[in-house]
Amino acid sequence: MAEYKKPLKEELKRKLTELQYLVTQENATERPFANEYDKHFEEGIYVDIVSGEPLFASGDKFNSGCGWPAFSKPISRKFIKEKADFTHNMHRIEVRSKNADSHLGHVFNDGPEEDGGLRYCINSASLRFIPKDKMQEEGYEEYIDQIL
Repeated sequence: MAEYKKPLKEELKRKLTELQYLVTQENATERPFANEYDKHFEEGIYVDIVSGEPLFASGDKFNSGCGWPAFSKPISRKFIKEKADFTHNMHRIEVRSKNADSHLGHVFNDGPEEDGGLRYCINSASLRFIPKDKMQEEGYEEYIDQIL
């Protein structure tokens, strides 16, 4: 199993775009409907842009109409953590990557009932997509079964 680590701040500033850095490191949110993966439904997995931690599979992605990528569940709970978020005079549950501590988005209980009722509303800027045909090459072959 791969080891997923958070690079040093200086390396992140070089590696990430300004938006990716603001979202993952400073808890920003990208604009709805104007992001890379909202309408993206190719087979593959989505990993943390910072550490490469496998986060979500295309088989669990759905069009929620919220303007951001939405998933019914993570690939594995061992790669995410959730925490209470009281910003903007609201109570929400923030979703972060476990090892890199990247801000990903929030989870809500208004997802498809048949898939468990959750909606992981995730910023595209926190993700990197790996197409199914590149998963083995990039070391994610153990997750191929989850994209169906």
